Amino acid sequence: MKGRIALVSGAAQGIGAAVVSALCAHGVRVAALDMARAPLEALAATFPGLVTPYVADLRQHQALEALVDEVERELGPVDMLVNVAGILRMGNLCDLDAQDWDDIFAVNVHGLFHLTRAVAKRMRARRQGSIVTVGSNAAKVPRMQMGAYAASKAAALHFTKCLGLELASHGIRCNIVSPGSTDTAMQRQLWQSEDDALKVIAGNLESYRTGIPLQRIASPEDIAAAVLFLLSNEARHITMHDLCVDGGATLGA
Repeated sequence: MKGRIALVSGAAQGIGAAVVSALCAHGVRVAALDMARAPLEALAATFPGLVTPYVADLRQHQALEALVDEVERELGPVDMLVNVAGILRMGNLCDLDAQDWDDIFAVNVHGLFHLTRAVAKRMRARRQGSIVTVGSNAAKVPRMQMGAYAASKAAALHFTKCLGLELASHGIRCNIVSPGSTDTAMQRQLWQSEDDALKVIAGNLESYRTGIPLQRIASPEDIAAAVLFLLSNEARHITMHDLCVDGGATLGA
């Protein structure tokens, strides 16, 4: 992977930052995209010469084409795209604020579409590239209070598979990594205390949620390792695949 160029959205923290670190460890030059400038600049300082920060909002759909142009002009052709950026708003679907629904889809679906399309059509012209979308195991099974998020991740899952089918003849692979509960800021916003991690592992019958058979919460590095594999030539014959990294929480569903 050394010397290749990757674009990672949601790069400022959590899984996105772990993906950036894993790529840099292999000598990949990374265009790190996020709304938060300070964490991006910290990543760039940690990996000098390898990380270039790009501050952007995926909800500004029309700006994403120009952003990809800027990345390729400054760094060169993007070989790998990792879609990590996403937002979560909790609530019963019948009571969910309409703006929350719109915001979730603006980032998790529409932003994903516009950014991926801008990169993918350039990859198609070059007949090479690898795309990984970080989804969620919530796309596989219904979740209480998470209907909007789960629906957005289901859309992202099928979008990436359909794109993979369309681009396969051009030598471009498109895959999905679906994490379960992972120790990130998004996960911790659902917790009242550290004891809540144990509750996630145990599961909750009242909310129809199974626990985690492997008895641990994933680290961002666990998810990054799966992303790195699917990006690499070791996965050269894998496309349209959904790799679930959830400790068995969805029981293989």
